[in-house]
Amino acid sequence: MSDPTQLPTDGSQHAPPALPLAINVQYIKDLSFEVPAGAEIFATLRANPQISVNIDVQANRLPADQPVFEVVLAIKAEAVEAPEQEGAAAGRPVFVAELAYAAVVTLGNAPDELVEPILLVEVPRLIFPYVRNIISEVTRDGGFPPVVLQPIDFVALWQAKRSSFPQTAGNA
Repeated sequence: MSDPTQLPTDGSQHAPPALPLAINVQYIKDLSFEVPAGAEIFATLRANPQISVNIDVQANRLPADQPVFEVVLAIKAEAVEAPEQEGAAAGRPVFVAELAYAAVVTLGNAPDELVEPILLVEVPRLIFPYVRNIISEVTRDGGFPPVVLQPIDFVALWQAKRSSFPQTAGNA
């Protein structure tokens, strides 16, 4: 009986194929952090704020004749004062953090059906740790507890985006 955890001894390799992807550069495309109420919020904030996070991923081809793309992962984290009573409206804005983090990538000989999932799922998955760190640092440096983003299911995000913008058959 053979051990499935051992590599084959006949010289064959059973490693998964490498992604046809090269990340050329990563950069902060846009970063904003605002405390709309200014110093007053620090004196009057009594409870942890309620934080909402919005996420978007976009990909654009750079030169039309080459397989080079810019993928942008955009995150917007907004914190508002918690309502004083259950069911009441939320209070003033505490802070707004917005980040557009981009990667310029080159795709190798990727089959056409894999281009979209590579750009909208795999690239965001690879750059997410950097986005998570930047959001955490900027909120901490802004005087608040760091916002630590939870892992994101980019497959579900991509599928939701596809269902809201269905693909049309034929030439458009």
